[in-house]
Amino acid sequence: MTDYFEVHDRDGAARVGELRLSTPVATPALVGGTSGADPSGGDAGGGDASGDSGRPLERVPVRDAGSLWSADREVPEGDDSTLTVLPHRAFPSGTREEVVDSFATAFPDVDGPSAAVVSSDAPDAAGAADAPVDAYALSDAQGFVGHASAFVDAVVGVREAVPADTALYLAGVATPANVSTLVYAGVDLVDDKRVRVKGSQGKYLATDGEYFLEDLDELPCACPACAVPRAEFDRAACEEHNVNALTAELRRVRRRVRDGRLRDYIEGQARHDQWLTATFRELDQQYGYLEQRTPVVRGADLSAASSDTIRRVEIQRFAERVTTRYRNRFRNPLVLVPCSARKPYSESQSHAQFHDAIQYRGHLASMTSPIGVVPQELELTYPAQHYDTVVTGRWSEDEKRFVADVLERYLERNDYPRVIAHVPDEGYRDICERVASRVEVPFEYTVSEHPTTTESIGNLMATLDGELKYTKRERQHNTVRAIADYMLGDGAGDDLFGDIATTSRYPKLQVRDPDGTDADGSGGEQLATMVPTYGVLAFTLAGARRWVESDAPTKRVEIDGFVPQGSVLAPGVVDADAGVRVGDEVVVEGPRAFAVGRAEMSGPEMADSTRGIAVAVRHVEET
Repeated sequence: MTDYFEVHDRDGAARVGELRLSTPVATPALVGGTSGADPSGGDAGGGDASGDSGRPLERVPVRDAGSLWSADREVPEGDDSTLTVLPHRAFPSGTREEVVDSFATAFPDVDGPSAAVVSSDAPDAAGAADAPVDAYALSDAQGFVGHASAFVDAVVGVREAVPADTALYLAGVATPANVSTLVYAGVDLVDDKRVRVKGSQGKYLATDGEYFLEDLDELPCACPACAVPRAEFDRAACEEHNVNALTAELRRVRRRVRDGRLRDYIEGQARHDQWLTATFRELDQQYGYLEQRTPVVRGADLSAASSDTIRRVEIQRFAERVTTRYRNRFRNPLVLVPCSARKPYSESQSHAQFHDAIQYRGHLASMTSPIGVVPQELELTYPAQHYDTVVTGRWSEDEKRFVADVLERYLERNDYPRVIAHVPDEGYRDICERVASRVEVPFEYTVSEHPTTTESIGNLMATLDGELKYTKRERQHNTVRAIADYMLGDGAGDDLFGDIATTSRYPKLQVRDPDGTDADGSGGEQLATMVPTYGVLAFTLAGARRWVESDAPTKRVEIDGFVPQGSVLAPGVVDADAGVRVGDEVVVEGPRAFAVGRAEMSGPEMADSTRGIAVAVRHVEET
């Protein structure tokens, strides 16, 4: 449990935090040296670690208590200006767990920030997960970096074994090219040992790889070390440049994490090295690890620039919820239409034409890559209106397979009398024909050349002749229920909002208790409001009480005996539902308070952490 490390921003497993030394350091950061050796046996790093003129430190000063292999070590005195690495034994990668356990040494408690050295093969040896430390340094990092599956297994295993509010330190492995992937996997601290060694060997490092110094006729960088004539640039300057490049990349990564855009960057950056590409694809196979740590909503748009985007947590989560939580409540045929470049789809010119033709006689759903299938009720829900994709006019086989799978599962779950596929030939029709051959519901096709031609629109209108319109009230109520299903779980919409009234206009619907409402629906107690930015519901206290009293799946946070003012901090959390994710709507309950708000941590992180904001409280009342 940490006293000195706190996470401020999260982007999947990547975090921006702060190591609260006497002069705080923003992480992910470089670990520099004040004395001694690093846990992997080499120089802990050089460079000025003291800061100047009040500037934040670029690196974490470190004091290493030394290896227990060579001699017994006294427990050092702590120092709040330095990260103290406790006495340790390093083990090479692949060491059997029983061997590590046989040499296990208890971790002492020291005053000031400290780090424990552990092996990825036995991260909890000697109870390391309960050690009173702020960081964990992996002794065998150099043995698995470069091997995608071994790296992912090691980092995921350690991150899940140690407390969420502690930093993870990998020594001797970081370069400008790989540090973004290290951070994406969950690493918080690195050093500059590797780039210094490379520089001393005459290897010039950049974010896209490395170059032999003698092969460069000009320097592709404008850092201070490179601001000299090429003839004067020697290996000492190369070493300095490499450190500068790593430092600049860490700044770039921190910015990307704060913006929620690290994955977009990784998809391009990792292409420069085969093991980096393999690593982030291996991480995509660790869905549970990443999903728990990935926010359910975020302000940044999702860039769908490569085929790897399909495997992103946000995409897979949306598809999973649409096919396991969403329930169609309309009796009309399903009308499948192509997506539009403009988001939300209903504001595009093409979809305005579709709506005019359908006139609420069919239930509209959009087909799109990489999202899959988007029912009209969820067109605002993240990431349905928050993505931008590359438009080539051609679908890859991976895209077709993914969207067809989502559509098939969607139709197996929902009952429709028929499907009207108002889609063009380019990819869309192929997907529909694949699915039509595997489901029992009949498909009809209405497009001639293009979905918005006069003939195609006329075909769509004629195909819906005789179908009854659903009402505005039915559409609004079903939208609220669909969003509740998506947010809370299968059946939540009916359990929580089976009997409601709605006021205001879409997309800012207000959900009210029907008791006491006027003819226009106003007057009843407000239960929730639709938030159009993310397509979710924000509950009032009355809505939260209805929620906990209903059969809808809950997302609860249990707190100690206090009344939160503005936020709930992690030390005040007694327990939290394991299904809570960053951005989730949660109910907060304690002996003295009842509240509702948005989660700033996942449920497991709330229950495990000793620092940081757990819930941003919107409404609270003392009980």
